[in-house]
Amino acid sequence: MTRPPGWFEEGALVSVLTTQPIDRFLDYKAPPGGCAAGAFVEVPLGPRRVMGVVWGPGGGGFDPARIRGVHSVWDVPPMREEMQRFLERAAEYTLTPLSHMLRLATRAPGIGAPPAKRRVLRKGAHLPERMTDARRRVLAVFDEFGGGVSLTPTEVQRLAGVSGSVVRGLVEAGALVEEAAPRDLPFPPLDTELPGKALSPGQATAAETLRAAIARGGFGVTLLRGVTGSGKTEVYLEAVAAAVREGRQALVLLPEIALTADFLRRVEARFGVRPAEWHSGLTQTERRRVWRMVAEGNAELVVGARSALFLPFRDLGLVVVDEEHDTSYKQEDGALYNARDMAVLRASIAGAEVILASATPSVESWVNAQTGKYRRLDLPDRFGEAEMPDMHAIDMRAERLPRGRWISETLAGAVRARIERGEQSLLFLNRRGYAPVTVCRACGHQIGCEHCDARMVEHRFQKRLMCHQCGETRPIPTACPSCGAEEALAAVGPGVERVAEEAAALFPGARLAILSSDVFPSARALREAIAGIAEGGADIIIGTQLVAKGHNFPLLTLVGVIDADLGLQGTDLRAAERTYQLVRQVAGRAGRAARRGTALIQTFQPEHPVIRAILAGDDERFLNAEAAERRQAGMPPFGRLAGVIVSGPDLAAVMDVAGRLAREAAPLAAVGAQVFGPAPAPIARIRGRHRVRLLVKAPRTPALQGAIRKWLAPLRLPANLRVTVDIDPQSFY
Repeated sequence: MTRPPGWFEEGALVSVLTTQPIDRFLDYKAPPGGCAAGAFVEVPLGPRRVMGVVWGPGGGGFDPARIRGVHSVWDVPPMREEMQRFLERAAEYTLTPLSHMLRLATRAPGIGAPPAKRRVLRKGAHLPERMTDARRRVLAVFDEFGGGVSLTPTEVQRLAGVSGSVVRGLVEAGALVEEAAPRDLPFPPLDTELPGKALSPGQATAAETLRAAIARGGFGVTLLRGVTGSGKTEVYLEAVAAAVREGRQALVLLPEIALTADFLRRVEARFGVRPAEWHSGLTQTERRRVWRMVAEGNAELVVGARSALFLPFRDLGLVVVDEEHDTSYKQEDGALYNARDMAVLRASIAGAEVILASATPSVESWVNAQTGKYRRLDLPDRFGEAEMPDMHAIDMRAERLPRGRWISETLAGAVRARIERGEQSLLFLNRRGYAPVTVCRACGHQIGCEHCDARMVEHRFQKRLMCHQCGETRPIPTACPSCGAEEALAAVGPGVERVAEEAAALFPGARLAILSSDVFPSARALREAIAGIAEGGADIIIGTQLVAKGHNFPLLTLVGVIDADLGLQGTDLRAAERTYQLVRQVAGRAGRAARRGTALIQTFQPEHPVIRAILAGDDERFLNAEAAERRQAGMPPFGRLAGVIVSGPDLAAVMDVAGRLAREAAPLAAVGAQVFGPAPAPIARIRGRHRVRLLVKAPRTPALQGAIRKWLAPLRLPANLRVTVDIDPQSFY
């Protein structure tokens, strides 16, 4: 019998990478019948059995009599060499242990369990004669997932928040049908021959360019830059169709789970079926199914969050990163990676095309397009009759608002005009809760978190204070915790809840809706709220940055930015870029249908270069100017940065380690890198751990990661101290 390449006969030494926190490969003997390179296996580790992947031949150097054997080989497709190389290079780039990367690639329960049947429920053809609120919730769960989805009874109970008796009653009434089904069903194939939407000439040209790139095969990156409402989605769905026709798989990354419902409807309209989904809102059963079907090639298109990059695609031909500039693509805990950059890395190994889509590209992607590293396609006009909104600044210095007011008279008048015309208005403030600070007027005490160096944010709707760093909450006190003064606590500064309170007073009778991530108990509730607003269920929307992410509200013709200066404060490298992107994106929500929109920007600095650039709408001038400043300063993308955080419960010990690192930085100096710090982090304590930062700045060319490894190698830390390295940091808190 001919064995495939990379086959190990019984008893041969194999090198296994496990998901355990052991940053090295372990040698085992191949099991009876042998195993392939990339096989998912179960191996003994001490008294336990753990999951691992056969990475290659064993290293040897141990007593063969003491080497244990692989216990079993899982019945799933082996990990492809391409995927192994991706995990290795991602680990090397981000300075993350390879075992941690393997955990990211195997985050699906029971992937090694043998195929089996399971009891599932699907929606029947009949409604029950007696309808209750609990029964409505159950049926709504099936309506939300759509497509004749099957769910286990346990999943139905959890998603609908009902008891088993409610579910059994619906089965007895014929409203739900019970059946046995295989655990993992293939996803239906996409019908790529279905006609898509009629494309404008500009869209058609861009789509044809992308189709040609996919037909040629190989790796390439395209920056698809189009103004909000220009139809970027329709263009890259044509690229998806081209990849699937070539027999390859496609992945579309979205920055926010709330975007998936509308996007999935558009995909279903284009291809006749719903694609596979991958995000935190999935059931455990569905996660397992998606993982296995992707590995077997039985899922042609996956729509997912950043972690979908680590799925075991059999033949990945296209990766789309929608809203590529979005900060949500940066993983800020555990393995610190930027999904946009990792998408390019994975595609380069897989020989796939990458499409980076945005109305306001990141400076990094812009520079890569300007230098010819990426292809660039522009969609400068909105689709159909829609036009870009008129942009105007409201000089708040001239408005003279009374204390405690945040909505200017100019903006309020514009909102009233829209209400009278039956149109919608959006009031945008990128600050959650009611107020960022609660202060005692008697003694000046500001209520902070006991575990973090952060002020607690008042969430008046929930009647609680919340720390946005560690999640700690407590009831809003009636007396000052410091001096005990009664009725002396005052909320300082606005959050979206406070703006909503003001809007309710200014516009009596208007229907208000708040879109903020912490207002909704679940992703499903958020999606339902967004759908209701799109259908005209609110006159005024008050929202955080959540509203800037690709939502389409046809009746929305006015956007009011409450505090455009908020993001310009501080010394963040990307402050200007992020403010520009955020305000331009949120302004682009206005006038996406036939009626032209207006964006009014409240600012105390109308002469600020960023505010002037936003009003001018000259994206190229802004991006070129920002890139020029970065080049002069040697900052990314023309230089390299790495953030280093030393943390622990004892501040003196943390400062001692950080100081030692700063003094013993010869390996970094050898590659031309500089070390700045140590200094307390802007948020100097989180969850009881003190945090001290160092910043490494280096030229673009040297191998910074290798130098950092040499720098940190001699370090011996006590168990309660931790050093975290963030390559290409996006935030500096």
